[in-house]
Amino acid sequence: MKALLERYNKVRQYTESIFKPLAVEDYIAQPIAIVSPPKWSLGHTTWFFETFILETYKPGYKPFDPVFAFLFNSYYNNAGDRILRHKRGDLTRPTVAEVYNYRHYVDKEMNRLLEIEIPKEVQELIELGLQHEQQHQELFWTDLKYTFSLNPLGHYYEDSLPFSEKAEPVKINFITFNEGLVKIGYEGDGFCYDNELSRHKVFLHDFEIADRLVTNAEFIEFIEEGGYEDFNCWHDEGWKWVNENQINAPLYWEKEDGIWTYYTLEGRMAVKPNEAVKHISFYEAFAYAEWKGLRLPTEFEWEAAADHFQWGSRWEWTNSAYLPYPGFSKAEGAVGEYNGKFMVSQMILRGASLVTSPLHSRKTYRNFFHPWERWQFTGIRLAQ
Repeated sequence: MKALLERYNKVRQYTESIFKPLAVEDYIAQPIAIVSPPKWSLGHTTWFFETFILETYKPGYKPFDPVFAFLFNSYYNNAGDRILRHKRGDLTRPTVAEVYNYRHYVDKEMNRLLEIEIPKEVQELIELGLQHEQQHQELFWTDLKYTFSLNPLGHYYEDSLPFSEKAEPVKINFITFNEGLVKIGYEGDGFCYDNELSRHKVFLHDFEIADRLVTNAEFIEFIEEGGYEDFNCWHDEGWKWVNENQINAPLYWEKEDGIWTYYTLEGRMAVKPNEAVKHISFYEAFAYAEWKGLRLPTEFEWEAAADHFQWGSRWEWTNSAYLPYPGFSKAEGAVGEYNGKFMVSQMILRGASLVTSPLHSRKTYRNFFHPWERWQFTGIRLAQ
């Protein structure tokens, strides 16, 4: 139990460290439905441990506040009613201090639980809770960035960041793979999500995949040569999205006095040409590949090739829809709602991003978002 106890406290402490420089006012804002306020996210990640572990496996456990189950449930229908997603920012109460008290109350009870020997099934559920919190740690960064970017005062994250950008190599090479059967999906004794199972064989035709991501400089060429105005590059749905939303550049980009700038967690600055482009929707990734006369890799090609290139700075769009693997099955109850019910109208991203938490990435990880979403650190790797 000692290792799991140490991991629990380390993950929980990292969450709080992200919010350390925030003012109380920063905890409440919710500019759009998909961006959750920090206060709600702190409560939700705590609710997960209280609801799925303490209330079930700790005899005599008394919830901190029964109303919090309604406030901080996200989408688990089996766990009861919940506040609507777009209404999370309406919660002026509980106060930020009360949410932190809730968090520390649950942490104290979890530490007591982890000081004794507990069944393997409970240990596995705690690990799922920690992985869930790490997912939200990444969302904390991306949600904060989106919210701060809308502030006309030029607000930014007022502390040192635990991550930094690296430039992509100047030269791009394509790695060749011959056709054949490959094994796809997680295999091993460590943690994985249910959507990474079960391991199975997939036949791949000959393909080539880029050894690096598309850079800002390369994407600027697409913009300035009319990529956003050429309907031939776009899916019909993507073309509609571009026109209805007047999209002409990646999220956070603006052109000032002929120079492209973007908003970052350190403030607005000139776009760095050799960094991998980020905050790209699937629509934009597809259109760029089409403009280049290339394509996006499938998730199976990406996984088969992942050991042959560097990855981890961007979630990389693939040309694969989010669907179950052969033999996929959902767990009973609320935990079964974690992944399976979202297997419709979403696209797969592979890899990890600059803001993905430590020890939370693997080449079989299947991230998924709607094709128009781009507030995550998403990028492009080309294939042919």
